[in-house]
Amino acid sequence: MTTTDMRRVTLPDGEAVPVLGQGTWHMAEDPKSRTREIAALRLGLELGLTLIDTAEMYAGGATEELVGEAIHGRRDDVFLVSKVLPHHATRRGTIVACERSLRRLGTDRLDLYLLHWRGGIPLQETLDAFHVLKHTGLIRRWGVSNFDLASMQELVSLPGGVEVTTDQVLYNLARRGIEYDLLPWCRGRGLPIMAYSPIEQGRLSSHTILEAVAAGHAATPAQVVLAWVLRQPGVIAIPKSSDPEHVIENRAAFEVPLTSGDLAWLDLAFPPPTGPQPLEIV
Repeated sequence: MTTTDMRRVTLPDGEAVPVLGQGTWHMAEDPKSRTREIAALRLGLELGLTLIDTAEMYAGGATEELVGEAIHGRRDDVFLVSKVLPHHATRRGTIVACERSLRRLGTDRLDLYLLHWRGGIPLQETLDAFHVLKHTGLIRRWGVSNFDLASMQELVSLPGGVEVTTDQVLYNLARRGIEYDLLPWCRGRGLPIMAYSPIEQGRLSSHTILEAVAAGHAATPAQVVLAWVLRQPGVIAIPKSSDPEHVIENRAAFEVPLTSGDLAWLDLAFPPPTGPQPLEIV
């Protein structure tokens, strides 16, 4: 697969984005890793991973600054996502937080702006701020993160709530709870899910069945876990990689053709939910 045939997911407004993007959580926390992290992000862009997700919370804003440096001169090639902290998400606070993020990122707009998780501020206040930001061109669209089904249903019942673009949640082979209710509901509305920690931060690499499936494809367990997420319709995966070699490995997960037998083994090892489960968050 080349950079030109990256499979894409269509957003509710019709724009298509890569099914595989780049997360940045925990980047910019160690100055010694800065050069390698920037190189990893830039390599990802070259490989077609042009969706980059970040947040004002990450490293106290330093991650946004790092992303801004990595995409300097290439802003128009990037679908840029950031997030506002819930305690900033008042009508005025959301706008101020967005302006700060834009300065750190060195850009004049975000392609997608998310409420990082639900806090104590009424959702309508945040929606009103999103409307202003969209009207003024500082953001192109908005969404939420870490919202369970009940919160999503409440959100779309509010004035302007149907403009939501995505729900970014924890989803991977070991965290399948959303398959029971949230994921089908989002699919029914044409609303993509954005899966963070799709490789479970590498913690599944020693699982026996994963190792066996990976061996059958001359792949790594991490590639199998990512390939499993990537095959799901309406799901965008945003693994974080601070190492260029891992970026290449993530991109190659597209070349892992999981068979029906593989999927049966994976379902046996990591069963799908049989009832509603609380939304998992890390």
